[in-house]
Amino acid sequence: MTRWPLPVLIALLPSLASAGPPPAKPARLGLCAACHGETGNATQAGIPHLAAQDRDYLAAALRQYRSGERAAPAMRSATGALSEADIVALAAWYSAQTRTAEAAR
Repeated sequence: MTRWPLPVLIALLPSLASAGPPPAKPARLGLCAACHGETGNATQAGIPHLAAQDRDYLAAALRQYRSGERAAPAMRSATGALSEADIVALAAWYSAQTRTAEAAR
């Protein structure tokens, strides 16, 4: 049996706590994937990457776009029909994805 030093165990706690099955692919993913990519790795310059972003940040940003608090007409239009469940699912999906080296800068 391997004995891990306490500092290593403490450092691993956040990742162990969040471990679990990966989120299911959201039904409304196509709405976002058109610009941000299915895995959140945008292929067009100037389009933000969503892969590996903080889940709570992504959910808050989607809510702000939907309400118009963030002024971005394309995003307002894309998020207007999202339900709270859609937002939670999309944020979970994109936060669980891995940022790739091939993604546009």
